[in-house]
Amino acid sequence: MRVPGRLLLQTSRASRGRDRSPGRDGRRVRRGRRVTDAFPRPLPPPPRLPFLSAAAAAGPRRSAYAPRPMSGKQEPAATSRGDAVKYGELIVLGYNGSLPDGDRGRRKSRFALHRRAKANGVQPSSSHITTAMQECKAVSSKEQHSISYGLSRSHVVVVEYVHDLDQDMFLVGRSGEAPVDFVVMDTAPWKPPGGGGGDGGGGGSSTGSGGSPTAQSTISRFACRILCERSPPHRARVYAAGFDSSNNIFLGERATKWRDADGSMDGLTTNGVLVMHPRGGGGGGGGGELSELVQPGVWREVSVGGKVYTLRETRSAQHRGCLVETESNELQDGSLVDLCGATLLWRTAEGLRRSPTVRHIELLRQELNAARPQCPVGLNTLAFPSAAQQQWRGGGGGGGAGGGGGRHVARPDARQPWAYLTCGHVHGRHDWGLREEAAAAGAGGTGGTGAAWQRQQQEQRRECPVCRSLGPYVALSLGCEAGFYVDGEAPTHALTPCGHVCSERTARYWAAVPLPHGTHAFHATCPFCAAQLTGEQGFVRLIFQGPVD
Repeated sequence: MRVPGRLLLQTSRASRGRDRSPGRDGRRVRRGRRVTDAFPRPLPPPPRLPFLSAAAAAGPRRSAYAPRPMSGKQEPAATSRGDAVKYGELIVLGYNGSLPDGDRGRRKSRFALHRRAKANGVQPSSSHITTAMQECKAVSSKEQHSISYGLSRSHVVVVEYVHDLDQDMFLVGRSGEAPVDFVVMDTAPWKPPGGGGGDGGGGGSSTGSGGSPTAQSTISRFACRILCERSPPHRARVYAAGFDSSNNIFLGERATKWRDADGSMDGLTTNGVLVMHPRGGGGGGGGGELSELVQPGVWREVSVGGKVYTLRETRSAQHRGCLVETESNELQDGSLVDLCGATLLWRTAEGLRRSPTVRHIELLRQELNAARPQCPVGLNTLAFPSAAQQQWRGGGGGGGAGGGGGRHVARPDARQPWAYLTCGHVHGRHDWGLREEAAAAGAGGTGGTGAAWQRQQQEQRRECPVCRSLGPYVALSLGCEAGFYVDGEAPTHALTPCGHVCSERTARYWAAVPLPHGTHAFHATCPFCAAQLTGEQGFVRLIFQGPVD
C-alpha cells in the first residue's frame, strides 16, 4: 500500500542477500522497504493535498487548479492580514522563490494584492472626439483618468473614467514610476551554468546582474492593470494597458483599435496581453492522472476594455482576432497572464490557502534527506541543499538548477545529488562516464571544478554506470516556489534539462502548459527557471539508492 509522502528507495546488490539487519536503535529492518522505517523517530508524512477537480468544487469560483483543503472547515475566499484583505498573488514564472539579485521594493518575483485603505478603482464614464488633445481637460488633468484613441493626427476619441469605490486597481509594467505597483522585467532564456549567467532563482532579467541590457525589452512600461472587487467574492479582472503618471492611456494611430457595436471604443496594445485560464475536467478527488483533473486552457488576448479575443496571427499584427463571448477577463486560480517577455501566474487567496507552503516544501526536503539516499557507485550520502544554501552557492554547485541566481561563486558540494536525465538514476558528483568521442572533444576540460566543467557535463552525453544509458548529467535542486506546486506530494520527478525537482503532478502539469515564446511560438517551460523543457515528456522519474549500512 502506497503511503503519501514516503519515498521508495532501491537497495544495492550487496544488501539483497541479507534479509534483515539491526537498525540504529536495535530494531531489525527488512531491506528493500522504506528507509524511513529504520529511524527511531521518523518525520511524519506530509499532509496529502489531493487535486481538486471541477466536479468536486463547491461553488462556481472554486478552481480545479487548487488542491483540496486538508479539513472540511470552510473559510472565506480572502485572508486578512490585519485590516488588509488579501485578494491573491502574482508570481513571475522563471524564478525559484526570488529574483537573481534578490527582491527589492516593487521589483520582486511575487506580488501580493491587498485591499487598499482607500479605493482607487476606475470605470468608464463618457467619451467625446477632440481635435486638440492639449486643451482637453480629461487629458491635461492629473486627477482624472482617461484613455485616448488616436484616429488620425487631428481626431482623437477620449474616454473619460470616474472613480469606482467598489474596486481596487493595481498596475503592472516595466516602468519604475510611482503608479506602477509591480515592476516586471523580461525573463531571460535559461542557460546552462557557466553559459553566461547563473540560473539560480530563475532565468534572470534582460538587464542581468551587471546592469547592462542585453536586449531591448518587449514589455510595455505600463503593461496591464488588474481591478479587484473590494467586497466578496473579490473577483479580479485583467485589462490591457495601464495608466501612466498622468493617469492617461494613449493608443496612437498605428495601434489596433475599433468601435464596438454599442459605440464604445476599444483596442489592443502593441505586443498584446495574453491570458489563459486552466480548465478542470472530470475525475474527482486526487486518485487520477493530472490530465483527468485539470488541463491547460487556450491562450486568448485581452483588450484595453477587458474583452477577450482569439490570438492575432503574430504578436503585433494590425488585425485583431475574433471576439470570444463565452470567455471573460476574470482571473481564476491558476490563470496565466503573458506580457510578451514575462509570464505571471495568478493565485487567489483561497487557492494559496489550499496549496503547499514554503514550510511544507522544506519538510519534504528534510524527509527526503532523512532517507539518506546514496550514490550507487561512490556510496556517499546525498542531501538536497536548503533554499538558503542554494542561494549562497549560486545553484548548489552547478548542474542546471538553483535558487539564488549566481550572486555568489558556485561551490561544488560533494553531497549535491546529480542525475542522468535519460534514466533518472541519482548519483553523486563524479567525472566518469564520458564517452570516448565526448572526452576527446572536451579534452582538457574534464576533472575541473568550475563553471566550464559544469557546462561540459550539461552539454556532453554521459553514460550511466547503473543502466548504461546515455544522456545529460545535471545537478538536482528542489523547486522552492510553493505557488507553482499543484499538490503536496513528495518531490520524485525532475524537469529536463534544468534538473528542478518537484512532485509528479506538478511536473506533468507544467510539461503540458504551452507558454508564449517569441511572436507566435509556444513551448513548455520550467516554472522555476524558464528553461524550455526537452525530452519525450519534459520530465523524468528519479531513482534513488538506499543506504547499505
